[in-house]
Amino acid sequence: MPVYEYYCRVCNAKFERLAPMRAASDPAQCPSGHEGAMRTISLMARPSAGETDSSAFAGGCGCGGACSCGSYSAN
Repeated sequence: MPVYEYYCRVCNAKFERLAPMRAASDPAQCPSGHEGAMRTISLMARPSAGETDSSAFAGGCGCGGACSCGSYSAN
């Protein structure tokens, strides 16, 4: 299930919420309880033209994040 970012116009809060893709455009309730928070556009990292090392985006971890899961091996 994807994580979506939302913005509440009432209290200016930004927050994230797990939601099924079918509910991606539905308004959400902010952590303060205000109804009608709307989804915002999320930015993501993108490799530069000369970037070929995918570990820069995976944090050097074999599972995709810098979680110290033990699958990282220093060279």
